[in-house]
Amino acid sequence: MTATLTTPPPLAEPDAPGRLRRITDGLTGNWVFLALVVLVVFFSVKAGTTFFDVDNFRNIAFNASGTMLLAVGTAFLIIGGQLDLSIGSVLVFSEVIGAKAIIALSGPAAKGFPNATLAIVAGFAVSIAVGAAWGAVNGLLVTRLKIPSFIITLGTLGMALGLAQVITKGTDVTGIPPKMITDIGLKQVLGLPLPVWIAVAVAVVAGLILAKTEFGRYTYAIGSNSEAARRSGIRVNRHIIILFTAMGALSGLAGMLDVARYTTTEVSGHSSDNLVAIAAVIIGGASLFGGRGTIVGTALGVLIPAVLNNGLVIINVQPFWQTVAIGAILIVAVAVDNIKRSRQIRGS
Repeated sequence: MTATLTTPPPLAEPDAPGRLRRITDGLTGNWVFLALVVLVVFFSVKAGTTFFDVDNFRNIAFNASGTMLLAVGTAFLIIGGQLDLSIGSVLVFSEVIGAKAIIALSGPAAKGFPNATLAIVAGFAVSIAVGAAWGAVNGLLVTRLKIPSFIITLGTLGMALGLAQVITKGTDVTGIPPKMITDIGLKQVLGLPLPVWIAVAVAVVAGLILAKTEFGRYTYAIGSNSEAARRSGIRVNRHIIILFTAMGALSGLAGMLDVARYTTTEVSGHSSDNLVAIAAVIIGGASLFGGRGTIVGTALGVLIPAVLNNGLVIINVQPFWQTVAIGAILIVAVAVDNIKRSRQIRGS
């Protein structure tokens, strides 16, 4: 007589031995932190107090807040063995729908947008819900069609952006109530803009979920070996759908914070979001092959392109070089990860 497994057993850290994985992750994080320090020192020497200034660091944190939200969702997906290339397009589509909802509900501009507060709350809810719906579609297509997430999200990237352009006729949505920027986008809390605190809160909660909960352990297990996770009783398909849905929701939130900063959408301004988010996660020590990574490492990985972009602008280097540099760093990070995997395989 065989027993039926109804509850998945507690899982250990997926990369054996677990202690070695934690050590290598820690070393990776230290190197990333060192690289961040080197960048700060370099730009401080080149630009002096123009770069090494409290206001400038506040600006760096502000610029990094949107990327942080996208990188947190991307970290969960990559650790779970998946990839989402559509996040920038989902962000654009979500913010377009959210912005239109705000305009429709806020009341006439001639009367000072009398329903602005309620409209902004509704706009955030709509944008997050729309983003989550796109993410759920991605997850369903990946799990039901058994097509790699790289291909599925490459397709939905074009679909989401194309639909956003159809809705807006290729122009940005304007006419957002000024309250959006004064109460959210540029509102200061303890010396930092509110979007920074929102990004920090999301990162902290995500880090605790990943490191301390059953959901986090299952994410590591699925990314490490999805078939073994399935045989142990984990509902792998449902878990993957949840990961994609959360990614979409975070894209919708990032889109609304983007609108709160500029009081307009950016239909053509997020083409490299997927590159920057994926690069941040990989630079932060995650494995592109799944099963390894941390939110702390991801946060450090987010700050590197943010500091790099800010410093290049200050020393009058074309910011387009940021994309070149991040692409090169991503290739190096993946190459290093591949070497580490090869060594682990030979040593096992």
